[in-house]
Amino acid sequence: MPGRVLDIGCGDGTFLLEAREAGWQVMGTELNPDMAREAGLDVHENLTQIGDKERFDCITMWHTLEHMRDIPSTLKRAGSLLDEKGRLVIAVPDWGGNQATVFRERWLHLDVPRHLYHFDMGSLKSALEASGFSLERHWHHEFEYDLLGWSQSALNWLMPRPNIFFNALTGKRSDMSKAVKAAVVALGAMLSAVALPALALETIAGRGGTLIAVAKKR
Repeated sequence: MPGRVLDIGCGDGTFLLEAREAGWQVMGTELNPDMAREAGLDVHENLTQIGDKERFDCITMWHTLEHMRDIPSTLKRAGSLLDEKGRLVIAVPDWGGNQATVFRERWLHLDVPRHLYHFDMGSLKSALEASGFSLERHWHHEFEYDLLGWSQSALNWLMPRPNIFFNALTGKRSDMSKAVKAAVVALGAMLSAVALPALALETIAGRGGTLIAVAKKR
């Protein structure tokens, strides 16, 4: 049954809009909250702006924990806002997965310097436990993140400019000509198709490009 959800690092608010449509009461945080606020969402710039008496049934961090300067403080603050029966859901790039092992410094989801930390299952579990959580379950697959992790990282080996396929798909400004952009998209799509078997195998093995964890308060 839907309750209250807080999305830490909510971006433009896409997830919160979907959650609200599903019946949840929603709130978010975002360093640059204008886009989410324009969508009619209740969004604060940081966790300290949320009242101490607020409680949430679910707190989500979709690829935001790796950006946080102070991991312990962030997790402890999240714990203080989580209902006793609530759940914390965290998704991060998996440094212990096959993609990180194969591509290393050319891995798309390394994303230095925007990503300040990287986690494998052991380090994420330790961070959660040190902040008063216990790990309930986890899995190793987000289709779009994992698929692009293979295709764009392979392109990073082949081309002098990093992440051009990803940037083309996300509409980021570029000085590439239309012809070059079309060629990049075609090559990226081909590599994505070729990567599908690797994607299936890494998921089965629990060594995908993404790590998702669900935790509860101890």
